[in-house]
Amino acid sequence: MRRKIDIMPRLLIAGCGYLGQAVADLFVDENWEVEGWTMSPESAHQLSAKPYSVCVVDISQEKQLSAQKGDFDTVIHCASTRGGDINLYRRVYLNGARNLRARFAASIILFTSSTSVYAQNDGNWVTEGSPAEPKHEAGKILREAEELVLANRGMVIRLAGIYGPGRSALLRKFLGGDAVLDPENDRFVNQIHRDDAAAAIQVLSKREESVDEVYNVVDDQPILQSECYRWLATKFNRPFPPSGRLISKRKRGESNKRVSNAKLRATGWAPTYPAFVDGMERSVLPNFDHEGA
Repeated sequence: MRRKIDIMPRLLIAGCGYLGQAVADLFVDENWEVEGWTMSPESAHQLSAKPYSVCVVDISQEKQLSAQKGDFDTVIHCASTRGGDINLYRRVYLNGARNLRARFAASIILFTSSTSVYAQNDGNWVTEGSPAEPKHEAGKILREAEELVLANRGMVIRLAGIYGPGRSALLRKFLGGDAVLDPENDRFVNQIHRDDAAAAIQVLSKREESVDEVYNVVDDQPILQSECYRWLATKFNRPFPPSGRLISKRKRGESNKRVSNAKLRATGWAPTYPAFVDGMERSVLPNFDHEGA
């Protein structure tokens, strides 16, 4: 475990958004001194009541980082492009990681990457030791950022698809009528509840032995896309999505694999929501506006 220090440890959340806020709240509860950064003045204003300071900083801009005062024991890069184009990917993920590493050379850097870097397409299990050789440009940028962080006393956290209160890409597609199932290309979907992802980041941040390592952050039970939509159709009493060939390409590529969390579980972490249906039943749907769906 990380050595004990007499002063309050300092943490920077570089990307205080949906996941970053949940992480910040956990560390505040443990009496860490937390600072959050966001690109948006509107987001910073919305977070003004939080028990930690929030600054407007674009991590892709080296001069903005240089102007920030203070140092941190740990820096978590969990900024998001919010669906931006490939150039924004490069600026936020790769340039952002490079700038954070240069500015906070003495800090431990955690980079939140994605399980999309695994391009396997056979439905088998993959671990952190499996090849991570994405064919799409977004994945290649993530891999470059990963290698940069790992080469400089850092840690890489490969997140599955995040869902939770107010957010689920699968639910949004289903209710929006955009879900289509290709019967010849059903695939496994790997998910993680936001709160479980935040708890994993907290556990790993406090482990000195986790530095220079890669961890998959994913729940226990990958689910076939067809099974997911069948469950949602039953839950909402709606028709099963139509069959057809998918025309649009996902930004992070197409793959079909089951991602293992065994390495993460060995640290003592365990998910509160072991499967997607658990998280939906216990966290997402209880506060969901069914009438407005």
